[in-house]
Amino acid sequence: MSPPSPAPSGGGDAADALPAVAPQLRELRRRAALTLEAAASAAGLSPAHLSRLETGQRQPSLPMLLALARTYGTTVSELLGETPADRDAVVRAAEMEPTPAGGWTYWQAGARGRGMQALRVHAPYGAQSDIVRVHPGEEWLHVLDGRVRLRLGDTSYTLAPGDSAHFDSLTPHRITAVDPGGADFLFVHTLLQSPAAALCLGGPTRGDRHDGH
Repeated sequence: MSPPSPAPSGGGDAADALPAVAPQLRELRRRAALTLEAAASAAGLSPAHLSRLETGQRQPSLPMLLALARTYGTTVSELLGETPADRDAVVRAAEMEPTPAGGWTYWQAGARGRGMQALRVHAPYGAQSDIVRVHPGEEWLHVLDGRVRLRLGDTSYTLAPGDSAHFDSLTPHRITAVDPGGADFLFVHTLLQSPAAALCLGGPTRGDRHDGH
């Protein structure tokens, strides 16, 4: 695809939007904590092509915008620099509907569409015992009740109520409940960037990495 030509007098909306798209693409990638190479791979582009999109040398097609929106966990509207509607800053307990995921239960504890996702989680005993996750981003958890075993690389930690952990999600990790009654904890993570990825909760899904540790 050739670099965009200067728009004629009274040019179209797409050409007018280009100056806003390039810096927005760059900002969203940085907010997602993705390298140029990782973001390009997730969106099915070459790093060189994504670099040209971010500097305004190339015009993104709609399929590219859709792929990049999925990669960055956002919408095409945000990629185009449109201001999203105001989100409620407060999430009431009555609005937190439980959602099951592979034997786990989680409650949305933060606003949707943010750069981070906050959850309240119940993990049943023995869940995820053989699943190791690796993906871009950061995670933080704080144990409320029961005990959690957190495996980071080759190191295992047992977290009791009141304990917290904050780690880079590119470190191979897994989370299990130690006690028969399961465990409850707060969980915050940056939005996962790969369309094939899933929350670090519940059972295995396409895109998970399974390792024997």
